[in-house]
Amino acid sequence: MSDFIGHHCGVALVRLKKPLAELQRIHGDPLWGLRKLYLLMEKQHNRGQDGAGIASVKFETAAGEPFLSRLRNSKRSPIERLFDAALGPATKISEHDLRNMDPLELKRRIPMLGEVMLGHLRYGTFGGRGENVCHPYVRRSNVASRNLAIAGNFNLTNATELFQTLAAYGLNPVGDTDTGVVLEKIGHFLDVEHDQLRASVGPGSLKNLDGVELAHAVAQELNLTRVLTKATADFDGGYVFVGLLGHGDCFVCRDPNGIRPVFILETDDVVAAASERAALTTVFDVEPESVKALEPGHALIVRRDGAVIHEQFCQPAERLECSFERIYFSRGNDPDIYNERKQLGRNLTEPVLQQTGADFSKIVFGFIPNTSEPAFLGLVKEVEQHIHKREIAALTGKLRAGTLTELDLENSIGMLPRVEKVAHKDQRLRTFITHDAARRDLVTHIYDVTRGVVGPGDTLVMVDDSIVRGTTLRDSIITMLARLKPARIVIASSAPPICYPDCYGIDMSQLGKFIAFEAAVGVIRDRGDEKLFAEIETLCQEQAHLPAAQMKNHVRRIYDSVTHEQLCARISQLIRPAGLAWKGQLDVVYQRIEGLTQAMPNHRGIWYFNGEYPTPGGLRVLNTAYLNWRKNSEKRAY
Repeated sequence: MSDFIGHHCGVALVRLKKPLAELQRIHGDPLWGLRKLYLLMEKQHNRGQDGAGIASVKFETAAGEPFLSRLRNSKRSPIERLFDAALGPATKISEHDLRNMDPLELKRRIPMLGEVMLGHLRYGTFGGRGENVCHPYVRRSNVASRNLAIAGNFNLTNATELFQTLAAYGLNPVGDTDTGVVLEKIGHFLDVEHDQLRASVGPGSLKNLDGVELAHAVAQELNLTRVLTKATADFDGGYVFVGLLGHGDCFVCRDPNGIRPVFILETDDVVAAASERAALTTVFDVEPESVKALEPGHALIVRRDGAVIHEQFCQPAERLECSFERIYFSRGNDPDIYNERKQLGRNLTEPVLQQTGADFSKIVFGFIPNTSEPAFLGLVKEVEQHIHKREIAALTGKLRAGTLTELDLENSIGMLPRVEKVAHKDQRLRTFITHDAARRDLVTHIYDVTRGVVGPGDTLVMVDDSIVRGTTLRDSIITMLARLKPARIVIASSAPPICYPDCYGIDMSQLGKFIAFEAAVGVIRDRGDEKLFAEIETLCQEQAHLPAAQMKNHVRRIYDSVTHEQLCARISQLIRPAGLAWKGQLDVVYQRIEGLTQAMPNHRGIWYFNGEYPTPGGLRVLNTAYLNWRKNSEKRAY
């Protein structure tokens, strides 16, 4: 992906099923669980570099001792800093003492060591920066089971309305951010559950208990499924939440459309969860088939007594898992994701060859950025098959004509696509200078090129996983590639054009910043049809105060009036840097939606490509985003 977009945070949960002493005997390490949490977070560091946090709950703590602990960090390399702090106390204990120390004493000496541990990686967008906005968020109480730590990977389109609901309950939440609202909403219904259990009558009544017995009995009777059902009833968006209660219960829940991903692993030693399947398979050394996706609308609940429960907490809706997880966000070492990305590349072959022709001696194939490599491999493999079929047909014809020579065979065997590592990203280069001209110069040099692998008569085909705003292409990549002096550059996107705002999987709400929208608008203006924009504005204004469920996608009229070919041609113009000395031809080739759905048929969340939103809130976001664009406002659309 050529542009910075985010808000696909990462979560990790480690719930030990065996005592620390037993894990020490089996694995030779009483800190085994805490180290596994560290590895799960490191294996998902691609999901957030803006901050990280961990929380843990300890069992069997004495009165007056902390049972729920939290650490957060928003500095550079936050995961390493967190675990330096979390594991630091262990470095002051000798290896002999560490192996033989009483588990209760060990937990006193290492505050973050617990039986239930939660981790979060933050990829912030509009929510600000700093340690105070890093997850987990914590809601405190002097009753252990009323304490709640929550972390998530989510966007809600209706956080403001949810805040108003909380105020109507008589609560006074501070701020109206998604995370604060989620914490208070779940926390409120956790309190309701406690109050109802305390007031219960009839068989199994708790009314004759008091003090410690009552608190323990209420904690045992808590129904987290019921809490989640009530708390999430009016959530509109995509979400995965992971929560810890102070007495030891924990949960993972997933939105009814399955927009956000979460995977579960249960072994003899642990129940674990993570945003990416590959992280769990690698860290716990299991086969991918052992790791299961949590079903949409379902919760995984692990009780303090070790009972593992899978329950539906809301009615599942149409399954629309975010396709961008597969295209870009998740790491490509998951076997399914790897193969899907390769298929995306294969499906690019026909449009790429239509653009370049078939003189493969003059075509060089490369990719940028690294996440595009599987699609690049798929494209090259399919081009190889194309060449082989062509050569077999040619050789067969010569064989039948009696003109086949040894040289023909040698040339045919040697005919392969030209593949080069053309572009390299400088991972250490940071654009920290604020002066505009100096910063632009740094951005230009984020990527470097391998000189001497592309000739002046060559066509250079570069595979990109997606093109969102086109800024990195225009400000850096095209400038660097042009230094190779090819006759032509073709940028091939493995994803279709991003045409609509997203408010579920990736936080992209400013319609005017999408290069596909900018291109479509440009085509329409060139032909003098600008009245269309005013017509759509009127329609959007007329429905702005309607319930979201009654809204329509009027922005679609813009894209319906522009062909795919016109869009690609205009984008090719937009990504060309002003004043570029290179005079060669620059083209853009996009994946078709049909190619995308064929490559990943089980991940049909593609609303940012086709404008078909999974919840009513998506249309409201689109409506607001268009009106913001007409007002030249850069406000967030939700």
